[in-house]
Amino acid sequence: MTTLVERTVEALRVNHNSLAALVPTLSEDDLSAPSGAAEWTVAQALSHLGSGAEIGRKPIATAAGERVEAEDNQSIWARWNASSPADQAAAFVTHDEAYLDTVEALSTEQHDTLMVDLGFLPEPVPLLVALGMRLNEVANHAWDVRVGVDPSATVDPDSAELLVELFRGPLAFLLGFSAKPDTIEQEVRLAIPGGALEITDAVAVTDSVDHATATFEGAAEAVVRLLSGRLGAEHAAGVTVTGNVTLDELRKVFPGY
Repeated sequence: MTTLVERTVEALRVNHNSLAALVPTLSEDDLSAPSGAAEWTVAQALSHLGSGAEIGRKPIATAAGERVEAEDNQSIWARWNASSPADQAAAFVTHDEAYLDTVEALSTEQHDTLMVDLGFLPEPVPLLVALGMRLNEVANHAWDVRVGVDPSATVDPDSAELLVELFRGPLAFLLGFSAKPDTIEQEVRLAIPGGALEITDAVAVTDSVDHATATFEGAAEAVVRLLSGRLGAEHAAGVTVTGNVTLDELRKVFPGY
């Protein structure tokens, strides 16, 4: 049986291959166009993913026993920000490939035992959490890139279904940082593809729900974009919400990142 770690690594590879194939086709105008992230161009979204790969590879490599050259994050971001749009795009491919080379080389035992100190959480986390957080970044920002040149773009469907599963478990804590449940007064039990979204004084993704108060009609990829603040009216074709909450109210609960 394929494990969650293996599935997450495979999803990261799929997203990488998709973007690596897209990057050489992007013109200067494409790279300078607005991405799905409100304040970034397509090139800047790729730069964010590339610098994230460079930064995120190091603690995993360190946990696996590799000696890694230290460089503070501010210096890394400054270097990426100083690069041209074309260089940002090309460097994304290089550094994301290096990240994947590292995680794809890990053994099955390391999948189960490796603890990763990401540097910004209170304590080291299991490898699955580190990889899941990276997939959440990659799947959503890959959409930011693709939608900048193709308004009909979606989040990779398999990645979306996997992320819904991860939000039910190892990534559940992220919703505590990103969601704003106090923006609505009523409790919501929203049926979604692959489970349910429960909004009380906190937000949780569950595998099922009794007595749903509302229903989300749409693909899992739209749910992932909702959770990350990427389901604006211009990108919500075919999505409907019925019951005791509206899609506009849900957008306030999930303002995005």
